[in-house]
Amino acid sequence: MTGVPEEVAVSNRRNTTLKLINGAKSGGPAPARRRLVTRPVPRPAEPIEVLERLDREPVDDPTEPGDLTVLGDPAQVEDLPDPDPDPDPEPEPDDAPAAAVAGAAQHDVDPPVRRRALVALLVVLLAAALTGAGVYGHRWYVDRATDQAHRQAVAAARQASVNFVSVSAASVDRDLQRVVAGATGDFRDEFTRGQAQVRTAVVENKVQSQGSVLRAGLVSGDRRHAVVLVAVDATVRNVKAPEGRASHYRIQLDLVRDRDSGDWQVSRLQFVG
Repeated sequence: MTGVPEEVAVSNRRNTTLKLINGAKSGGPAPARRRLVTRPVPRPAEPIEVLERLDREPVDDPTEPGDLTVLGDPAQVEDLPDPDPDPDPEPEPDDAPAAAVAGAAQHDVDPPVRRRALVALLVVLLAAALTGAGVYGHRWYVDRATDQAHRQAVAAARQASVNFVSVSAASVDRDLQRVVAGATGDFRDEFTRGQAQVRTAVVENKVQSQGSVLRAGLVSGDRRHAVVLVAVDATVRNVKAPEGRASHYRIQLDLVRDRDSGDWQVSRLQFVG
């Protein structure tokens, strides 16, 4: 068995060029034409700077496929799976639910809706305040007007009582006319009918009476009607008692307020004790 000597084979592997003979056949005639092709053997690559620094800078072992760096012939490296180009984003921490809730709240109630609701609420509150103020103002006005009317009615009753018990023979006509001016209704009619007899009795007996109010109080009433009780003391002089004697009267007066003038007038007068 013939073979290539081992020394020749080793020598051929060490040559810097490779000789290729095209078209040669084993055991046949020599080829008519022979072509030699030479191919330069690639020189060793320049030292890689990263590799030079490996001895000086320790690095951590890559744990992810994307962190691997392929060195040497790519054909000898096993293909690694591509990293997921679009990994699912991890959920936000605690801020994500809060932001979602805030966004949902903003979407649930739009700003125009909130503004309309606020305006409606303000209108309702304003209407309620105005209504309350109107009711309170009306009550205040009614109460004040009623109190004022009662004070005026009591003052008119005091003056009418003094006028009724105060009379003098020297000024009888003026005194009687003052009573008529403050009367109305049945009392006016009744007093007018007996005015002449009263005048005659005052003149003949030389009556001189002067009264003063001790106290007066409202029994009942409103802004149009009132009942007042008046306590009156009077000193009466006449022919039989020239030195005078003290008299005490309790007079109840019913008064009515005149619509035109607003004055309180006596519609009824009676002695009650």
